[in-house]
Amino acid sequence: QVQLVESGGGLVQAGGSLRLSCAASGRTFGSYSMGWFRQAPGKEREFVAVISWSGGGTRYADSVKGRFTISRDNAKNTVYLQMNSLKPEDTAVYYCAAALLFISSVTTDFGSWGQGTQVTVSS
Repeated sequence: QVQLVESGGGLVQAGGSLRLSCAASGRTFGSYSMGWFRQAPGKEREFVAVISWSGGGTRYADSVKGRFTISRDNAKNTVYLQMNSLKPEDTAVYYCAAALLFISSVTTDFGSWGQGTQVTVSS
């Protein structure tokens, strides 16, 4: 398993941008697909975006498609989530996760999780 630490969350006005980072420990980062999930108060954790181990494959939730971009730098053991045109409904704790699969959007496929970073979008 890998250990994951998210950063980059904060408070932003609607229409603004944030970039989340997730730093992974371990020498096998490049073997994992990496995903971003989020959980708002009183709601279940939901899929946001995922990127394959090579970076060649990505998938997004419909709610963020065209606004969010996931990327990774295997040399730095880091995955990013660039979030543009943020909306109040994007407010949540954002988690990164790792899976030993090519690509998945299913929460239970991910065996390693970070502690989460809070994103708050004000209207």
